[in-house]
Amino acid sequence: MNETFDFDTVVDRRRSHSIKWRRYGDDVLPMWVADMDFVSPEPVLRALHERIAHGVFGYEAAHPELIEAIVAWLARRHGWQVPPEAVVLLPGLVSGLNLVCRAYGYIGDHVLMLTPVYPPFLTAPPNQGLVADQVPLRPVADGPRWRYEIDYEAFAAAIGPRTRIFLHCHPHNPVGREYTPAELERLAAICLERDVLIVSDEIHADLILDGGRHTPMAALSPAIADRCVTLMAPSKTFNLPGLGCSFAVVTNPRLRARLEQAAAGLIPHVNALGMTAAWAAYTEGDAWLTALLAYLRANRDTLLAFVDEHLPGIRATAPEATYLAWFDCRQAGIPGNPFRFFLREARVATQDGADFGCSGEGCVRFNFGCPRSLMLEALERMAAALRRTMDTTSHPPKGE
Repeated sequence: MNETFDFDTVVDRRRSHSIKWRRYGDDVLPMWVADMDFVSPEPVLRALHERIAHGVFGYEAAHPELIEAIVAWLARRHGWQVPPEAVVLLPGLVSGLNLVCRAYGYIGDHVLMLTPVYPPFLTAPPNQGLVADQVPLRPVADGPRWRYEIDYEAFAAAIGPRTRIFLHCHPHNPVGREYTPAELERLAAICLERDVLIVSDEIHADLILDGGRHTPMAALSPAIADRCVTLMAPSKTFNLPGLGCSFAVVTNPRLRARLEQAAAGLIPHVNALGMTAAWAAYTEGDAWLTALLAYLRANRDTLLAFVDEHLPGIRATAPEATYLAWFDCRQAGIPGNPFRFFLREARVATQDGADFGCSGEGCVRFNFGCPRSLMLEALERMAAALRRTMDTTSHPPKGE
């Protein structure tokens, strides 16, 4: 059966309690937080309606059907064979980042990460009394764009006697890299040689834009899997972040026991509706996801063409995965912070690159997981703001 999916309709989210749409003024287009503006798949909505109709919302244990669906999804979508007992449900990926720091580090230990990176990577270690060490990715010119690569020498040199954990973002938010098996193996070899635990955030794993299959870090070899904790969720894939359902994959029983012990009494169980939505997404969401990826790919290509033609001085990444673009604004002649400039002059809320670590200053992150009309309106506002700034610079007011 040929199904059609509507990603063009603009849903009014200002009437909800959306963080994305209510943080800034009503005249601001929010292109910041990693939260898509699409209605979730119909099977998810149907399953939620059926669960709500039951009417009783008592305590619920982890659904065996959900664990089975996760295991089947990982095998079907990523070629990764995972035993059911390796799956640990969590209420959110940010909770997971903090939990792994608590479980595997001691106060004063160091945690390594490649920046710019998702902001909770930077805050999770100090939340648990650990030290966050940043290793900047290396931007390499790729025509009019940047492609970020790993500086392996800097990565190895940053590992000290108290480095316990490498927090890895793969696919990488915000630069959009889907790391190759060779890149992953080289990183993993350094970590295994130096006895550094790998924690791989793979929440964007299902959003590979140009075909092909995501390579989970832990799927590379049994030796790597034995020293790896993988964090995943259906939330980015199917736009379910408000339902709070994530999971860790930990095949090493000793590491899994430490994670569960650290969570005891602190990390709440996943709520009933979150489990219901995740199960429906993983069992009936393939067709919707295929259509979503085609739409996001077209959005990305439209965005890159627009940046090349209408945003002079801004150099973007070409995301291989995710629905997030990274704009380097340092050569655009923008006065001051580009995030504040676009918010003030264009009434567009991007996300400040400084939030992503020391290598993110002068950049912004732009979310293109939305109807194309909204994306283009935001880009046109940004282009108009840049033109006004250039005109003012070229033709200063009389008397100055």
